[in-house]
Amino acid sequence: MSSPVPLRQGAVLEADGVRFRLWAPGCDAVSLALEEGRVLPMQKQPDGFHDLHVPGAGAGTLYRYQLPDGLRVPDPASRFQPQDVHGPSEVVDPDAYRWTEQWAGRPWDEVVLYELHVGAFTPEGTFRAAAAKLDHLQSLGVTAIEIMPISDFPGRRNWGYDGVLPYAPDSSYGRPDDLKALVEAAHARGVAVLLDVVYNHFGPDGNYLPVYAPTFFTDRHETPWGAAINYDGAHAAPVREFIIGNALYWVEEFHLDGLRFDAVHAIIDESGRHLLDELAERVRASTTRPLHLLLENEDNDPTRLGRKNGQPTHYTAQWNDDVHHVLHTAATHERTGYYADYEGDTGLLGRALAEGFGYQGQMMPYRGSARGAPSAELPPGAFVAFIQNHDQVGNRAFGERLGSIAPPEAMRALAATYLLLPQAPMIFMGEEWGAKQPFPFFCDFEGELADAVRKGRREEFARFPEFQDPEMRDRIPDPLADSTFESAKLDWNAMDHALLSLYRDLIATRRQHVVPLLPAITRGGSATSLGEAAVELRWQAGDRTLVLAANLSDQGVDLPASSGQVLWSEGDTGAGLGPWSVRCTLESA
Repeated sequence: MSSPVPLRQGAVLEADGVRFRLWAPGCDAVSLALEEGRVLPMQKQPDGFHDLHVPGAGAGTLYRYQLPDGLRVPDPASRFQPQDVHGPSEVVDPDAYRWTEQWAGRPWDEVVLYELHVGAFTPEGTFRAAAAKLDHLQSLGVTAIEIMPISDFPGRRNWGYDGVLPYAPDSSYGRPDDLKALVEAAHARGVAVLLDVVYNHFGPDGNYLPVYAPTFFTDRHETPWGAAINYDGAHAAPVREFIIGNALYWVEEFHLDGLRFDAVHAIIDESGRHLLDELAERVRASTTRPLHLLLENEDNDPTRLGRKNGQPTHYTAQWNDDVHHVLHTAATHERTGYYADYEGDTGLLGRALAEGFGYQGQMMPYRGSARGAPSAELPPGAFVAFIQNHDQVGNRAFGERLGSIAPPEAMRALAATYLLLPQAPMIFMGEEWGAKQPFPFFCDFEGELADAVRKGRREEFARFPEFQDPEMRDRIPDPLADSTFESAKLDWNAMDHALLSLYRDLIATRRQHVVPLLPAITRGGSATSLGEAAVELRWQAGDRTLVLAANLSDQGVDLPASSGQVLWSEGDTGAGLGPWSVRCTLESA
């Protein structure tokens, strides 16, 4: 009954009981406190671990670790927390779920991603309820879901980026076996499953690691969330193993097809071998099926996206915020905040769509610094394109979706543009049917922390002109209110079926005509300006050329007739390109 992933920490079932291991270098003595009433001293090892084998213990045993001052803490490697982050951990048998699938994985070129939040995706907000919606995603043409972070967080609701127990799926979504059932159900429909993981910080409530393992963190580096995780200093080895082991755990024990790594620019490692490199190498070595490792990196750094013989050596792709920003500003003309560096720049629009990054070392006036590096030598599949995601919707004061602020004809043109790009497309849940529900920031803290989050959320927008008035700031949804979370839940009974049909047809066109070209498109394309917010993009695919002409403005532009095969026409493409129109063609040599 050994674990599929040999964890160095946590509770591991053995033939005659359970072995408990905790890395607590800050404590001379640690005891195992069983909820049944026994408190058993653990054996301290020379490397800072505390170890104890308990005969007769098994799956379902509830336990905590008791520190010298009497404080009882959950297991940092807990597989399940039935009573939330401050409660006892539960011993879980990782072999109890009986897998029946024969899953070979999904090649990256075939991937159409769909980002979802388990709690808001369905009224029930559970893994099992999400599984019941997979037929919708399959019929849409989605081939991979990307689940926002699920590691145990405090309270009943959270975006997921405040997790503190990275091995434990949050109990509000269901038990670990429910997640496995979701994965197996997705695979049965040809849908891969990726999970968003957070290795740059821990949440502010329920993280006990500094109490008994102070060297887990370091004040030598700072992040937006405080002291950094210690990936490169003294005693970093157990920390690195804890995090890399977590990535292996999700891939091996839950049969996941990949991971998305949150804000890797905030993972600071000055050692000889960066954590991200070691992690990718070890995780890739753990499986022979296609594995997709995605980065979020606001620095536009292409370093870890390299290919060898057409395959990624480390990371598969990176979220391309620049594509989002150029398409968003074209549709809305917003220029506040970071949008000031994107609005009205047709050259930037063409570069982001054709080459990956828009900013490749150029100065960003609003940011006040240069950003990025050249990306044109990478294949388009090294980038994930989108017009909405949890950040870009949820970081707005009211969490409005793009369809609430852009006209319908713009939304159709943007959808045609990014779904037919050779970059990997990602749909945000509900986007495909024009969901009206916002996706505001929400969480479930208590006491002073709740007050600080509520205040901070409103102060965050005080620098924007439209929120100078305190009364306007008071209208920003309270992230702690039940109603804020409830407002984000998708309404499956209010679909725009015409828009849904458009998305289905676009994805089908991509699958039939664009996907077969991707192995031959080995580098970025070229862009020609046709007018303000209007570009013609060209990618060489052997002896054929994929051409995407997009006019993302309300003024018509000239466009020469094409002798190629028209794959898609959106809007008025008869004589030139009318307002908000897109033409995709395939030319032969």
